[in-house]
Amino acid sequence: MKKLLSLALTAMLALPLAAFGQGSLKIGTINMDRAFKEYTKTKEAEKKINDAKDAAKKEFDDRTDAYKKALEEVNNLNKQLESQALSADKKTQLAKDRDDKINNIKNMEREINEFRQTRENQLREQALRMREGIVKEITEIVNDKVKTLNMDLVFDKSGMSFNGVPLVMYSRDSYDFTNDVVAALNKPGRTSTLNTEMPSSPPAAAAKTSPVASATPKKP
Repeated sequence: MKKLLSLALTAMLALPLAAFGQGSLKIGTINMDRAFKEYTKTKEAEKKINDAKDAAKKEFDDRTDAYKKALEEVNNLNKQLESQALSADKKTQLAKDRDDKINNIKNMEREINEFRQTRENQLREQALRMREGIVKEITEIVNDKVKTLNMDLVFDKSGMSFNGVPLVMYSRDSYDFTNDVVAALNKPGRTSTLNTEMPSSPPAAAAKTSPVASATPKKP
């Protein structure tokens, strides 16, 4: 198996390098991982995602605190109902109040679970969309550079094969144009198509069952 892998890599590299030696191929390398990390939009997107996560966590904690408070109120009513000094009418009223609060708690629990699942999905999808948008912009810049420099082949220095082997085992520094790509990405005044808008939070079902106000938020 190792011999086959070695032969396969030799076959892949031999032809282009031989052709390059004859001056018929112009090869370039790009470190996509570094370009991704050093693009200012990546840092902005990460900050927005993290801010949205913090906002979602705060709302989740607020809803959970309200839920715990409602549980305490039910427990207090149960203790009052154990008193022998209560009249029948008072016990009936307290029992009704307790049952209403229990129903409210069930609604709150359902809303908390729905909020968590919806928000997690929103944040995951938004992070994925932002990453895809950033990669698309980087790829467009790379393609522009490839055309300008009239390159025949470009390899990603940060890429790995399915076997965990670096796609580029070695390359001269003169082949690398990562700095040019990063500079083009961060050029002042360059128009970006990246959408960094975050989705709004799911609305509360009703004031009675959601005493906590609704909030809003939004991976590489």
